[in-house]
Amino acid sequence: MLNILGIGAGYVGGPTMAVIADKCPEHKVTVVDINAEKIAAWNSDHLPIFEPGLDALIERVRGRNLFFSTEIDEEIRKADLIFVSVNTPTKTYGQGAGLAADLMYWEKTARQIRANATGPKIVIEKSTVPVRTAVAMERILNEKDSPIHFDVLSCPEFLAEGTAIRDLEVPDRVLIGGRHDTDSGREAMKKLSDIFRHWVPEERIIHSNIWSAELSKLASNAFLAQRVSSINAISAICEKTEADINEVSRAIGLDQRIGPHFLKSSVGFGGSCFKKDLLNLVYLCQFYGLEEAAEYWMWVVKFNDHQMNRFVDRILKKMFNTINGKRIVLFGFAFKANTGDTRESPAIYVTKRLLEERAEVVVTDPRALDNARRDLEGMPVTFAEDPYEAVRGAHAIAVMTEWDLYRDLDYQRIYDVMEKPAFVFDGRNILDHKGLYEMGYHVFPIGKKALSHFDR
Repeated sequence: MLNILGIGAGYVGGPTMAVIADKCPEHKVTVVDINAEKIAAWNSDHLPIFEPGLDALIERVRGRNLFFSTEIDEEIRKADLIFVSVNTPTKTYGQGAGLAADLMYWEKTARQIRANATGPKIVIEKSTVPVRTAVAMERILNEKDSPIHFDVLSCPEFLAEGTAIRDLEVPDRVLIGGRHDTDSGREAMKKLSDIFRHWVPEERIIHSNIWSAELSKLASNAFLAQRVSSINAISAICEKTEADINEVSRAIGLDQRIGPHFLKSSVGFGGSCFKKDLLNLVYLCQFYGLEEAAEYWMWVVKFNDHQMNRFVDRILKKMFNTINGKRIVLFGFAFKANTGDTRESPAIYVTKRLLEERAEVVVTDPRALDNARRDLEGMPVTFAEDPYEAVRGAHAIAVMTEWDLYRDLDYQRIYDVMEKPAFVFDGRNILDHKGLYEMGYHVFPIGKKALSHFDR
């Protein structure tokens, strides 16, 4: 039996350790965090995050071989393998502010591991970190006066919120990076690989050097974000020419060299990873003097900001260049469906812009209202659990999240209680635009011809 420890009980650490516990019942798995409230939630019937399939998984393994605790020092002493999934936000101070990853929590964790370890440990980078972060961790852990040897590996996560459990149970790859060609290094790689071999086919467990593993995560997110910004750039042309972005996306995606994924035009990408990792990549390029590469990746970020601006500008223009005092309802606040995560959600930016224009903003979301309240604390925003109540007296609906719920609402009922003219700005292209237009709505999708007699 191995004692496996996960430090960090967030969107990565909690689900990852739960799946490992489920697939490796002979091992003991413990998740620790400094946030006692979060740990209490993991030990309750109301988990701190929403993820399809997570509740049933936790119920199956919690108390059997999966445990949640705040006793970090004690669990470090017991652990054989330690997965580190702590926060690495963008720096807000000093050198690299606004671009570089802030490794403060990462370094504190490394020092805490070193201070409490009583025997050799395998330490695994699970968080997204800048390439060559392992150097700093090894220098802290294996300082010359340390009587204990630590092997540091990189095993980046490739999870998408909303499908995280499936991504963990049926991964397209597990990447393990190691640095030293030594007996202990090879043994560390084998131990970690053996864990994943419980359920992952051998050909999907990929070994690389540790620098490649660290960079692969940043590069993957950069490429995905690039595709979103690229298709959103095409959406702007579609709106001017009456081309249909869905038809263009389908035609592009059928090209086997390109493929169909991440070609859905929208109000913009969000989440904790894309922007943060892109900015981190920009900083790394600048650090190594690769200015042209830095500028290239920075434009992916800039265009995402432009797409959100364009969405609000369109609302303002189509509603007669003033939204002062008009009630605008945001359908959805999470950055994507099937999660309550609102980090870097386009809805945050859109809300702030609408408030600058003195609109009356109402937010509804089936899973993210608590986070929305925290994100918008102190702002004059109304929150509504029931979308039918949210739209009463509204001038416009802005679809921000692609929840299935919003596809299935009774839009005739909604139209009847809205102010006229009634506007719909579909930032996710999920609604029946023709059907809405026939009811009387003025409909403005992303990357498609508007359905409104105002645009004739």
